[in-house]
Amino acid sequence: MAMMEEFKKFALKGNVVDLAVGVIIGGAFGRIVDSLVQDVIMPPIGKLFGGLDFASYYLPLNGQPYGLPLAEAKKAGAVLAYGNFFTILLNFLILAFVIFQMVRLMNRMRAPFAKAEEEQQAAAAVATSEEVVLLREIRDALTLKR
Repeated sequence: MAMMEEFKKFALKGNVVDLAVGVIIGGAFGRIVDSLVQDVIMPPIGKLFGGLDFASYYLPLNGQPYGLPLAEAKKAGAVLAYGNFFTILLNFLILAFVIFQMVRLMNRMRAPFAKAEEEQQAAAAVATSEEVVLLREIRDALTLKR
């Protein structure tokens, strides 16, 4: 029973719940980015490269003919699927850029709070140093009386 209580405390901590929510939202957002890249961005790029689905571009490594769909070419042997790699790389770059912008916005929103916290710490440091000065003066006065 003690282990179950410990697990309950761990699982219900704010950080664990926040992480779980972030993973779920991140997964959903990843699917949105996948759809954006595959359904909106890559078709015009594919049209530029000859009107084919860019994700199905590959180099055959086992002598397969070039006209086969990617799935059939993979069944016939090894292929270098550079179009699919490019699509996934574009997904990553878009997702990384969006996350970068979100972190940047969060840092801007936190800046006033961070500045106020730094000012409080500086004020506390100044108060501490005055106390130290007074304590040193008392120590010195007591030393002189001996």
